[in-house]
Amino acid sequence: MGTTVEDVVIVGAGIAGLATAVALKKAGVEALVLERSEGLRTTGAALTLSPNAWLALDALGVSHKLASYTPILKGYVTDLDTGEVREISFTGANGDMVGPISVHRKALLEALAEELPVHSIRFSSKISAIETQQHEGSSIAIVHMESGTVIKAKVLIGCDGIHSMVSRWLGLGEPVLSGRSTVRGLAVYPQGHGLGHKFEQFVGVGRRAGMVALTDKEIFWFFSCTSPSKGTSLPKDPKDIQKEVLEKYAKDLPHLYTDVVQHSNLSTLSWAPLMFRYPWHVVFGNLSKQNITVAGDAMHPMTPDLGQGGCQALEDAVILGRHIGTSFIQNGRVLVPKEMSEVLGKYVEERRWRVALLIMGSYLSGWVQQSGSGWVMKFLRDAIFYKFILPKLVRFVRYDCGKLEF
Repeated sequence: MGTTVEDVVIVGAGIAGLATAVALKKAGVEALVLERSEGLRTTGAALTLSPNAWLALDALGVSHKLASYTPILKGYVTDLDTGEVREISFTGANGDMVGPISVHRKALLEALAEELPVHSIRFSSKISAIETQQHEGSSIAIVHMESGTVIKAKVLIGCDGIHSMVSRWLGLGEPVLSGRSTVRGLAVYPQGHGLGHKFEQFVGVGRRAGMVALTDKEIFWFFSCTSPSKGTSLPKDPKDIQKEVLEKYAKDLPHLYTDVVQHSNLSTLSWAPLMFRYPWHVVFGNLSKQNITVAGDAMHPMTPDLGQGGCQALEDAVILGRHIGTSFIQNGRVLVPKEMSEVLGKYVEERRWRVALLIMGSYLSGWVQQSGSGWVMKFLRDAIFYKFILPKLVRFVRYDCGKLEF
């Protein structure tokens, strides 16, 4: 109970929230991270980070903690209708490895959390309301907790995921269903799987499956499909999820893939609809207002088809940390509330178009690869998307968010 005052309050201890706190710490700004869960959220088991994310992790000073993970060397995409296999190389023009790297989500979160003082992350903290009040010509965010505590903040950053309370306060359009859902899991082979470090993907009408080795004994896998008809609920029990994938959706997939599903650690299985925010809501919506803004999925939820959700959260963190940190340093290591509206506005304008285009590119990528086997879709997929659009998307993904040098 009572009222406390903080410079920066971050809602959510996911990738965006923790990374933003680390970025601010490098400038000397202390942030309080409020997390409604009892501990770090690790739903999803693993994620794949492209080179742009590793540049952000370099800026945050944590990439060395994940050095045991290695780049994906090659990818193979199998057309389930024709049996055609397309090879994708992740070697650059100079022979450099430019491939993505798959990591345990828990390892990434722990690497970020270790950079922060223990007291800066407050778990089991649930927010009941957000408001603002004017104080000496500037805006102060008032965060009401379910416990009765009130927290006043010079800056409030919503990193509270796809169903963000902060984004609702800003008036952003709600995320919408993509029409697809995905299962994710982690397979464990105590004696080693022997798969090698490559990415395997299988594409057919209304479905897409894939797997990639995380370590010599663990494989991350996913299965994406057209969502069941309205009114049909997705299985929640891990055993039911595994059974439905094997018996209904993946029964005609190669044994290599079904064996991976059978080796799943059931505690890692989840099945959820894929959602995204309309890109025009990002381009024209209020991504910040006064001294409040959003980052990560709270700003730009997107489908996983380009593997950029976590990557963009890390970029957000570095850029937001740099804008706030620069103001902090220039004002004698003091956070000046009346400057925060302009500071957050600069961050938003730097991010708005990039993330909107990636939302659109991710949706297009998923739609093209899963939407039918007729000659028109095959032509769009093979002659246009893979040859012309995908290379442009890959080049757009490559991005250096810069350093954190104060």
